[in-house]
Amino acid sequence: MRPLLIGLDIDGTVVHEDDSLAPRVLEAVRAVVDAGHVVVLATGRSQATTESTAVRLGIEPSHLVSANGALVLERRGDAYEQVHVETFDPSEALTAISAVLPKGSYMVEDPSGHRRYTNGMVDWNLDDAELVPFEGLLAQPAMRVVVMSPVHEVDEFLEIVESLGLHKVSYAIGFSSWLDIAPDGVNKATGLERVAEALEIPRDRIVVVGDGRNDIDMFRWVAEGGGRAVAMGQAPDEVKQAATDVTATVEDDGLALVLEELLVRA
Repeated sequence: MRPLLIGLDIDGTVVHEDDSLAPRVLEAVRAVVDAGHVVVLATGRSQATTESTAVRLGIEPSHLVSANGALVLERRGDAYEQVHVETFDPSEALTAISAVLPKGSYMVEDPSGHRRYTNGMVDWNLDDAELVPFEGLLAQPAMRVVVMSPVHEVDEFLEIVESLGLHKVSYAIGFSSWLDIAPDGVNKATGLERVAEALEIPRDRIVVVGDGRNDIDMFRWVAEGGGRAVAMGQAPDEVKQAATDVTATVEDDGLALVLEELLVRA
């Protein structure tokens, strides 16, 4: 059997909003791994929380894609090592955004995984993160920047961000008014492409599943190569439009349905 490369977003795809993991999804992920397919988590999460999700799933992927493609990890022995890291100077983007969002909250993740944040970063896991004044975000190269502005609706927030013309970075708007910023030209697609090349798996043997706007580039890259891109049922319309298929919501075990179907086809 020629293995499939199965790229999985985490939040809203593998796990629910409260970070819980459905037993049916857990069983389905393990089943496709046991069948010989290659599962890779492709997420905006940090290295530590990406690795911990793999542990919760009971799998040991050969590779992981974190920080929206800025960090690619390879399993070597009993641990993951960074095999590709992309960084950028966050100061220009942060300064431009803070000028129009003075009440926004910000977080920066550096290549070591250390995170620095300002007041107001609610609903984020801030274990081992460092609270700093805004100026403390600007000094070091970053893999990822997160911007939050809860006072704005998503459409209004998107309009504000797009009006800034952030051409030197890549960015994606989340479900609520939060923004992920990555190095220019870096996204989940670029990270997963590195993994596919390392494993010599063509795009027509790739299946990806996700639910966020930061999955759109990955969806388009896979679909253009003849692979399958599946949007979760609760995904925004623009995410579904970039996909080749749509499954059920995360609450209805949409990922499990996709993976179970793959096993039946095989």
